[in-house]
Amino acid sequence: MMHSLSLSLQFGALDNAAAHRAVLKRHSVTRWLRHALDADAEITVRIVDAEEGQALNRDYRHKDYATNVLTFDYTQAPLVTADLVLCAPVVEQEAREQGKTLQAHYAHLLVHGTLHAQGWDHETSEADAQAMEAREVEILQGLGFANPYTGASSG
Repeated sequence: MMHSLSLSLQFGALDNAAAHRAVLKRHSVTRWLRHALDADAEITVRIVDAEEGQALNRDYRHKDYATNVLTFDYTQAPLVTADLVLCAPVVEQEAREQGKTLQAHYAHLLVHGTLHAQGWDHETSEADAQAMEAREVEILQGLGFANPYTGASSG
């Protein structure tokens, strides 16, 4: 069953914003998030530049660099409420380095962030990391994307 999703999709001040907007169509983002949800949700997705990404990572995680995705989860039940902040230049650079399309990498990071918002964690143990990775692969393959960790698709 698909869960309901209230989505706010925001773009900060970006260089090359058109390229990011082109692969982050509202209907695509909604579909990716809904496939990763186990409950109804209200999620804000904000695409930011390196400066905003670094400031948020520094202020909230005490890590002074821009990272690909930050998940701010507020509630998990009965409604998942979260903000997912993706740093456009980092996502773009990683996609290039990993030989992925920008769209495939955004889809992976949005699924990853949505799982975090529901309590999944890959930093608690190796078993948790493997479980989360397997769930991401399963969701992404269901959406038609290759395994983000190997590049292989299952079928």
